Amino acid sequence: MATATQQKENTLLHLFAGGCGGTVGAIFTCPLEVIKTRLQSSKLALRTVYYPQVQLGTISGAGMVRPTSVTPGLLQVLKSILEKEGPRSLFRGLGPNLVGVAPSRAVYFACYSKAKEQFNGIFVPNSNIVHIFSAGSAAFITNSLMNPIWMVKTRMQLERRVRGSKQMNTLQCARYVYQTEGIRGFYRGLTASYAGISETIICFAIYESLKKYLKNVQLTPATNGTERNRNSTNFFGLMAAAAISKGCASCIAYPHEVIRTRLREEGTKYKAFIQTARLVAREEGYLAFYRGLFAQLIRQIPNTAIVLSTYELIVYLLEDHAK
Repeated sequence: MATATQQKENTLLHLFAGGCGGTVGAIFTCPLEVIKTRLQSSKLALRTVYYPQVQLGTISGAGMVRPTSVTPGLLQVLKSILEKEGPRSLFRGLGPNLVGVAPSRAVYFACYSKAKEQFNGIFVPNSNIVHIFSAGSAAFITNSLMNPIWMVKTRMQLERRVRGSKQMNTLQCARYVYQTEGIRGFYRGLTASYAGISETIICFAIYESLKKYLKNVQLTPATNGTERNRNSTNFFGLMAAAAISKGCASCIAYPHEVIRTRLREEGTKYKAFIQTARLVAREEGYLAFYRGLFAQLIRQIPNTAIVLSTYELIVYLLEDHAK
């Protein structure tokens, strides 16, 4: 009976810690999330650049002008949003993000912790295979439950408005999706989210390995160091481990993010995961799968570092307090 109570308290602890970490990360990195989504969209306004093309043999030496489309960069998209829509537009989708991020992170970390307990009884405890299966299981459950909220968030971030005009709120956007596309509309991009489980698996496999390394380093005898110094070093070490693991995972699995954004656009030609991937590759080339990657990295790396380190800190403090 005591064991069951302890397991329940442990699950609630991970729910709370995961929710807090996700909320803090979402608030700080929302502007980069908006910019990244705009860069991933097929509706991104391509800038036309004119390159002079010299024609040999002409008396005047004048050349022809060759127009070429260039994808705007992160700073250009940021400047465009600020000039045309105002600073508040950088926080579009924050409402559903905050509504969704706390429960999604809470559900994810609780599922991950519970799955680790189960898989530790099947495989070698705390091995890479345990981390891979735990991360995959937790991501599958979280994506299935939270896709409607992320769908609404993406739609709000893609909506362009003239400065001063009224923007749809979360409930209005959700109602519009339901009226135009029905219940199925809330699950657009779910297949791409399932493909993105690979990113979560890679991230947590690297993170757990680095965390194990940090723990082994911490256990070695220190020559001149206090307990406080060791704890602070460990905390920043966890932030670095989270940043490295998320950076590697994002670079490897990023194309699914672009496909997911395309599938969530309103009234587009993108219908299914494979069909969208083929269409993007044929019409825009393979580099299109990495549009917005830089914005994703400078958003996700600090966000993941904040989320995971906040989560670990809260778990550490609450477990220490319980003792």
